[in-house]
Amino acid sequence: ARFVLVCALLAGLGATLLLSNVRWFRRSSLTDRLTPFSGARFGGLLPSTSLTDLLLPSVAIIGQRLASVLGVTEDLGARLARAGFALDTQAFRMRQVGASAVGLAIGLVAIAALQPPLVFMPLLILAPPLLGFLLLEQQVVAAGQARQHRIFAELPVMSEQLAMLLSAGYSVGAALARISERNSGTTGKDLKQVCERVRHGLSIAQALNEWSSVVNLPELGRLVSVLSLSSETSDLGSLVSAEANSIRREAQRQMNEVMDRRGQQVWIPVTVATLIPGVIFLIIPFLQALHLFSGT
Repeated sequence: ARFVLVCALLAGLGATLLLSNVRWFRRSSLTDRLTPFSGARFGGLLPSTSLTDLLLPSVAIIGQRLASVLGVTEDLGARLARAGFALDTQAFRMRQVGASAVGLAIGLVAIAALQPPLVFMPLLILAPPLLGFLLLEQQVVAAGQARQHRIFAELPVMSEQLAMLLSAGYSVGAALARISERNSGTTGKDLKQVCERVRHGLSIAQALNEWSSVVNLPELGRLVSVLSLSSETSDLGSLVSAEANSIRREAQRQMNEVMDRRGQQVWIPVTVATLIPGVIFLIIPFLQALHLFSGT
């Protein structure tokens, strides 16, 4: 009896939430009742909060917990900003819910078409939604890493240009603005946003630290920390030039590491191609020796 009562209560609550979106059922708000007397124009037929607006926070929380269970611990907003996606966390989580729903539908269609054994049905029901969820997570991670690589590849040239402009007498803000106008790469776009943030009221150090926290590159963090010393030193150009040389050395080191790794990977198919014939040539005399000692 208690179970039936709880089910009836939950069903009534769900029906109330659904019917609250219907105009004839819901109670008009105080603003809607006073609007005709204020001479203001009536805004619309739907309330300011819909069922989707109510579900968005819950979907975001569930998605964050599921991502943490699957091993993704970094904040989604930081990853979206690093990847350059023009989406907020709730919209992205709703997109993941849509992908999971499509995966669930595909799994149900596969079950209806293939009629697998009962043991494989949970796998076909759970695997496609999780795959759709993880594909979008991996897309964000891959886009963020690719953007990090592009910024790291452009950072040596950008820092050297910045050092030249500072040595020529430019201020930090003027040098960043000039580089953003002449640079069409990823760093140029980011510097335009930095200059825009400065025009909105942030200081140059705050805007640069904001950019560095989004990109999350150690080399960029060191460069930003050097640029933050503009009010404390008169020889900022030489400091930025030294940091540019350090960034270039790090880029060369990583390039040499990649080349060495690729050079080692070349030997993998060569080693396999030489081992297989060698094993065959070793097996033939071994089998002949077995036949000789067995007397067959």
